[in-house]
Amino acid sequence: SLSLFDEGFLKMLRDFKFTGDIYAIKEGRPVFPGEPLLRVKAPIMEAQLVETTLLTIVNHQTLIATKANRICQAAGSGDVVMEFGLRRAQGPDAGIYGARAAIIGGCVGTSNVLTGKLYEIPVKGTHSHSWVMSFPTEIDAFRAYADAFPDACLLLVDTYDTLNSGMPNAITVFQELRSRGHEPLGIRLDSGDLAYLSKQCRQMLDDAGFPNAKITASGDLDETLIADLIHQGARIDNWGVGTKLITSEDAPSLGGVYKMSAMEEDGVLVPKIKVSDNPAKV
Repeated sequence: SLSLFDEGFLKMLRDFKFTGDIYAIKEGRPVFPGEPLLRVKAPIMEAQLVETTLLTIVNHQTLIATKANRICQAAGSGDVVMEFGLRRAQGPDAGIYGARAAIIGGCVGTSNVLTGKLYEIPVKGTHSHSWVMSFPTEIDAFRAYADAFPDACLLLVDTYDTLNSGMPNAITVFQELRSRGHEPLGIRLDSGDLAYLSKQCRQMLDDAGFPNAKITASGDLDETLIADLIHQGARIDNWGVGTKLITSEDAPSLGGVYKMSAMEEDGVLVPKIKVSDNPAKV
């Protein structure tokens, strides 16, 4: 439709098959600056035609895996980090492959069910605020959720009033669950002063006889905020990290490049290099 190419060239594109070799660092391996992630050896036209595909796959997923690893390091080895970012991802593909990359970076699961299905990744999550708001009362919502998931009951307690409504109602439902032979997983906090609220919630859970119930936190978390909360002594066991992970908010792109390093001429490999005043380019 561009009227730029003859029929012979278009036929070649229709029949195109990549015949070269690609050498790749194993996924999940830490890489130092200046170390190639991929090496492509192919006829020049084939090598050029795969450039954009390779760069968009490798750059994005390496970026998100790196961000995920920073977050997991901040949380520490004893805490669990889950990827919760699909709704804020830069489109469906970024949400799917970004969640996969987050697992490579150290997250234990994702709220993205399609990614879980496609790549056999654990799916994890809780109910939404709208679940609570769709019932006549908060405790009705909690009871309905506990009935649906008696062995995986983790309640979101901050829809109306965390300490005066959410926690008392959650504890009531947890006691009802226990009377039926089930133990709750815990609660989730998604807003407010997470350090203070987590300490108060931990005390309330312990006093009610649920010392093993876990506290999950979410809500615009990143490695800096997680480290700060830990420094404040927050009683948080699990972290659900969304927007700032799936978008790598503080560094939203990875400047990976694809450069020719050699050309074979008459059977001899001739080195090539781009010369620039920018040292990074060289």
